[in-house]
Amino acid sequence: MSAAARPLCSVFSTSGDKTTDVALPAVLTAPLRPDVVQFVHTNINKNHRQAYAVQMKAGHQTSATSWGTGRAVSRIPRVGGGGTQRSGQAAFGNMCRSGRMFAPTKTWRRWHRKVNTTQKQFAVASALAAAAVPALVMARGHKIDQVPEVPLVVGGDVETLSKASKAKALLEKIGAFDDVEKSANSKKLRTGKGKMRNRRYVMRKGPLVVYSTNDGIEQGFRNFPGVELANVDRLNLLQLAPGGHMGRFVIYTQAAFEKLDTIYGAAGKSIPVAEMANADLARIINSDEVQAVVNPAKSAPKKYLRKKNAIKSIKALEKLSPYQVAARKSETKAQESRKTKKSMKKTKKRGIGKEFYEKMSTQGDVCEDGF
Repeated sequence: MSAAARPLCSVFSTSGDKTTDVALPAVLTAPLRPDVVQFVHTNINKNHRQAYAVQMKAGHQTSATSWGTGRAVSRIPRVGGGGTQRSGQAAFGNMCRSGRMFAPTKTWRRWHRKVNTTQKQFAVASALAAAAVPALVMARGHKIDQVPEVPLVVGGDVETLSKASKAKALLEKIGAFDDVEKSANSKKLRTGKGKMRNRRYVMRKGPLVVYSTNDGIEQGFRNFPGVELANVDRLNLLQLAPGGHMGRFVIYTQAAFEKLDTIYGAAGKSIPVAEMANADLARIINSDEVQAVVNPAKSAPKKYLRKKNAIKSIKALEKLSPYQVAARKSETKAQESRKTKKSMKKTKKRGIGKEFYEKMSTQGDVCEDGF
């Protein structure tokens, strides 16, 4: 995209007023690839780690040997000697008191990671492009409600501001001081043991000031909580996408903003190209041009009913032999009739027997006939 075809960005003075326009650098139109940014950030973030390990002899600075079998105790090495509580105690194992850890850590672990240069450049370009999208900047948590425009470009003698008071006045004029206060208010104690290791506090990230030449700008901005500075020639993905999350609030000086077209482009680093000019795949598929040449939609496959067993299902038998169905129904009806008659006959017999039993059980008067 030529400079004339790209949209214009406003340049604001140190008083907060718009002074001129500059063309949007081509790198800010790069495709947004959070997967590449996350991958590169994860790997290069490991490159400032320091090696650590337990002492090589830890857990083995004692004399211990196994008692062997036959003494009804485990075969773990045990401390020799006597006269002390320590004698006979298990040693060396990772499950033992005062034993070594399992798989003791070594300093020759592979701490650092190499990342392809092209991947790193791709990630930085993508992070720069994401920083020019207000929605992504706000989604990352930055307070830019009062910021007149994103990306935010400041012109004039901003690179010569060596006093914090003047830098604060500039941030207030361009509406960026809310994000600084957000960072200051977020300072809190770190959870965990990092409190004891010279990293006692944690704080949210604030604006990133990108400059071209340090004529005092670092001294002016470096003391604000959450504010970081970066030279446009040495942009760092760890600053542009902290935590691997794109959308850092970036404040450019005019010189740095214009220099992006020199650093990225035909004469500098290559700008990534999107795989698709239009990423709305549903719109492409449903367009008239595509629908005019594709095959018509296929109908749903015919559904077949589940085959039923004619021995068990009367409906399945009726399809095969209606006469057999009539015979089966007749037989079923006859069975029910026989069952009913048998039940009635049995009930009648029980009634006669009960009546006879009651009659025979009746007590009469023995002197009834004159005896």
